[in-house]
Formats: sequence, C-alpha cells, structure tokens
Amino acid sequence: MKFENYERLGFAYEGRVLTITIEGNAVNAVDAAMHRDLARVFADAQHDPDSDIVILTGRGRAFCAGGDFDWFDEQINDPAKFRDIGPEAKRIVFSLLEMEKPILCRMNGAAAGLGATIALLCDIIIADETAKIGDPHVKVGLVAGDGGAVIWPQLIGFARAKEFLMTGDLMTAKRAAEIGLINHAVPAAELDAKVAEIVEKLAGNPRWAVRWTKTIVNLQLKEIANTLMDASIAYEMASNTMADRREAVRAFVEKRKPKLTGE
Repeated sequence: MKFENYERLGFAYEGRVLTITIEGNAVNAVDAAMHRDLARVFADAQHDPDSDIVILTGRGRAFCAGGDFDWFDEQINDPAKFRDIGPEAKRIVFSLLEMEKPILCRMNGAAAGLGATIALLCDIIIADETAKIGDPHVKVGLVAGDGGAVIWPQLIGFARAKEFLMTGDLMTAKRAAEIGLINHAVPAAELDAKVAEIVEKLAGNPRWAVRWTKTIVNLQLKEIANTLMDASIAYEMASNTMADRREAVRAFVEKRKPKLTGE
C-alpha cells in the first residue's frame, strides 16, 4: 500500500489526480505527527506512479492554521524538541520545491504560519475568498523561519512581505489575490469547480513540458531557499528560547494581551 504510516494526512485519487488532505484537529494545527508527515509526503507524491497532478487541501473549516499550542508548550519547556525538527522544516520546503509534478493548493479555509508557507509554496493557489491567510509567527514570539521569509518576498515584494511578516497580520484570500500572493479567490461554492478547471488545463498539456517548466521556474526559488533556510531555522530556534516567546504563547492561550519585556 502506498502512503503508509501517515497520521495526519489522507489520500484519494480521481483518475491521475492525487488529493492530499490535511487531517488534524478542528483547525488542522501542526503538531509533531503532522510535521513528520509533511516532511516526507511531497517526496512520496513525486514518486507516486499513479498520479500526474497533486491537490493539497484541508479537512473541515481550515486549511492549516499554524502550530498547535500544546506542541508550542513542549518546545518551550524542552528546546531540544525544537532543535530536533530543524531538518524536517528544511525537508518540507525543499521537497515542495523539488517536486516536478504540479501541485495545486485548494485553500478551503484559514492558512497561517507553516500552513501559509506550504500553501504559498504550491504552484497554483485557489482559495475560498473568505479564508484568511497570514504568517503570525511573530505574534507567538517566533521568527518566521520555516519558509515564510523565502516565499513571501518573491510573491508580493519585500516591502509588503516585511510588513506582513513583522506584524503577523492576516488578510482575506480576496485581498491576497488582489496583491498577487495567491492566484484565485472564489466563493466557497465555486472552489471545486475552479480547481477542476485548472486541473483540466494542466492535464490537457504534455506532461513533461508542464513538469519541467515548473522545474525551471523553481530553480531560483531553490537557490533562495538554499541561501536562507539554515539561518532562518537557527534564528527561529533562538527565538524559541526567549522569555517573550513563553509569555506570548501563554497570553494567547489565556486570551489576554501579552506582557512583553523585550527579552
């Protein structure tokens, strides 16, 4: 059986289209199991002999709403656990960029933090126009080190990217489409039809022309990722040890304003 031993991802085929569904808690937050799954699924999808096109989506009302707060607590209390996921974080980014098959993001709901990164590293992003997207790493005391600094500036330029990454603000998918962060924002009732329309266009073109065109375009993104990812993850690990990191997470859980000290 293909795609064995996945805990947080589901798989389904329609012809030669493979749909990978993120299946976590109510908002598909990333925990240790999901992070492990994401670190290997795109390589497995590349080698899957029964698919030519991949769709990545989320179960329920969210696409992937960032890190799970119980997992955050584990990492704060034992920084070694954060250190251990560094190689996985790099594999998520690079395996997405190295996959030759076209991958579409069907952004059915909120995409935040790592959820936003994996959405934006897909080739074509189609979203429910009311879904929110953003990278609020800084709001929980972390550097946006798991790929956000790689992809956001390439899509919307440095000025806008720095504003969104440093404020942690979210925007609607409709706004994201207007500024070029994603490709399409449509009413929820039209999401599947729009995804199917693009799949049909891709499937109607010669397979290797499509795959290798993507490969060429991604060469520059891989070069940027090679330059940034080690430092990005190192800075993110360092930020996980700060006092304000602990306070930001505690305040979020307790639904209050954080009492930040600058440390």
